[in-house]
Amino acid sequence: MAIENQIGKLLVELSKSQDDEIGDGTTGIVVLAGALLEQAEELLDRGIHPIRISDGFEQACKLAVAHLDTVSDQVPWSTSNTKELFKCAKTSLGSKIVTKCHDQFAQMAVDAILAVADLERQDVDFELIKVEGKVGGELADSAVVRGIIIDKDFSHPQMPKQVKDAKIAILTCPFEPPKPKTKHKLDITSVQEFEQLQTYERETFAKMVQQVKDCGATAVACQWGFDDEANSLLLQHNLPAIRWVGGPEIELLAIATHGRIVPRFEDLSADKLGYAGTIREVAYGTTNENMIVVEDCANAKAVTVLVRGGNKMIVDEAKRSLHDAMCVVRNLIVDNRVVYGGAAAEISCSIAVDQAADQVSSIEQYAIRSFARALDAIPMALAENSGLPPIETLAKVKSEHIRHGKSSWGIDCMSTGINDMKEQFVFDPLISKRQQFLLATQLVKMILKIDD
Repeated sequence: MAIENQIGKLLVELSKSQDDEIGDGTTGIVVLAGALLEQAEELLDRGIHPIRISDGFEQACKLAVAHLDTVSDQVPWSTSNTKELFKCAKTSLGSKIVTKCHDQFAQMAVDAILAVADLERQDVDFELIKVEGKVGGELADSAVVRGIIIDKDFSHPQMPKQVKDAKIAILTCPFEPPKPKTKHKLDITSVQEFEQLQTYERETFAKMVQQVKDCGATAVACQWGFDDEANSLLLQHNLPAIRWVGGPEIELLAIATHGRIVPRFEDLSADKLGYAGTIREVAYGTTNENMIVVEDCANAKAVTVLVRGGNKMIVDEAKRSLHDAMCVVRNLIVDNRVVYGGAAAEISCSIAVDQAADQVSSIEQYAIRSFARALDAIPMALAENSGLPPIETLAKVKSEHIRHGKSSWGIDCMSTGINDMKEQFVFDPLISKRQQFLLATQLVKMILKIDD
């Protein structure tokens, strides 16, 4: 993203920080930071010193974060009852391109996270989840595979397309004769010398294949390529092989199959082989594109999400949307407290901060009120994007908050006639909302301290 404005670059970095830390809420944090900067500009025009504005924003942020705890609810869930996790994942996907397959993608996010989650430590290792995109088909063809998908095919067309109870040799050494590490030149002056070289190469290939066979392997995954002679020998020895497997995929394959990555053929042994119940080659479409699916691995906590779509842009956007939904589910496993979406949390915090401002006798009172007005930017943006009159809609919801204490009321973006986000099952993880407030306030405070 080419951005000239320095503040714009900071907002991009802010969005990335939210994405790295939480994985969702990147749009909301930029809208909030922009609203805070707008309010800060008005205060500066009124002659209030930047340090006082910064202090006021800091106080208001603390009040808002403390208020979030009071309006949050706990979401009960278990491995047998994932309904609440599904609802939260669905909320995250509400504004994404995958709304056509809303329920399917939400369930895929829940299934993928629960497959790799360490529930005792309340932690999720995203390294164990591989999201693979394949152009072709439609979004509804996407699926979660309990294993690894490698975007390759078997090295020889006559190799079996399926291997049961596979013992996999995972190699980072090439099937080729060893070469000196220094610069070298080989002069061949006669036919006999050329035949000797050919014989040496053939014997080297045969020795390498035999070493793989002797250790008990029934399949080979190699990070490097190999020529037709090695390929033919592997076929003769009934060793299905996959070549040019990428570094990250090799590591994931080793983790999933409980195998060891072997750098030299001499180091091969039975205890370093990975295990998988099935390795099969799957064809997609009519373009002769194949993928290798490794299923029923020794490590059940390794999954691949295969995303399909009509073109590359849709696949990439669907992958990003799915990542956000998985992050939401991960956040609920770490901390199962939620606040209500549809800007209900922002409206409730805005009212609480505005009321607290009356008790501040110093000039920071103006900054605290401005913070409350900045929080109103989120519900107004939601209402405007939903085709509703923003000011009128916000006034109506705010009055319900103040008169009846309905802290779960938000903007009815889907025009269902129900403003209660609890009834609509629109949830946001508490840690995501708290992080939005904290990071946006920190950025605006830093900008205010720039002497320009």
